[in-house]
Amino acid sequence: MSLTLSEAGAGRPVLILHGGGGPATVAGLAQHLSRIAHTITPVHPGWDGTHRPAWLTGIDDLALAYLHTLRERRLRDVLVVGSSLGGWIAAEMAVRDSAGSITGLVLIDAVGVQVETEPITDFFALDARGVAEYSWHDSDRYHLDPADIPAEELARRQSNMATMRILAGDPYMHDPKLLRRLGHVQTPALLLWGESDRIVTPAYGAAYADAFGNGRLEVIPEAGHLPQIEQPEATFALIDAHLRRTSDPSHQQ
Repeated sequence: MSLTLSEAGAGRPVLILHGGGGPATVAGLAQHLSRIAHTITPVHPGWDGTHRPAWLTGIDDLALAYLHTLRERRLRDVLVVGSSLGGWIAAEMAVRDSAGSITGLVLIDAVGVQVETEPITDFFALDARGVAEYSWHDSDRYHLDPADIPAEELARRQSNMATMRILAGDPYMHDPKLLRRLGHVQTPALLLWGESDRIVTPAYGAAYADAFGNGRLEVIPEAGHLPQIEQPEATFALIDAHLRRTSDPSHQQ
């Protein structure tokens, strides 16, 4: 499978995985981290017009494809940063990382596990106003009326959602086995959560962090599902600190 990758910067490898909204949702984060690290930012197959092979039908397929990429390129001491759906991919990668390529994780308002008391909001059932209210702290600022979106952009978004439904629609936005598997993951995992996220709540994030063998939660005020966009300075500062804290000098090439 050929992957669409953007790379920038030098230093420790950082794999940045976008969520359902596409690569634009992590562009600012990638630009920031490229000043201090070697950033690798894929476009998940099927997003933004890229080709999705017929066999790629689950998040586990993506996780294995990205692990293969790390091993093929002999990358070590990798920090994996994932937003929303990308956080789920990162968690699945960590569970399967038998080579020990990954030495740090950052999950930003990630989906991927089932927490009985904190159900994941059905994103596909929301209209544009609902998406804004559930996803953002400042919903008025980020609400977009579909009538005001150019046809080409609307088609891109609809295609992205169709791909997300194929990969994560059933079971909805989670792997039933993932939560109990995370206890075996000792890789330091930082879970960042927007305080106002109503897609996956901070209580969901707390349960997610507790499931990791070495996880901790940081809640970011005045942010929703994408704190890297609503509160970039606070989000970047926490990621930068985790980047420094988890780096293994013995793995540097």
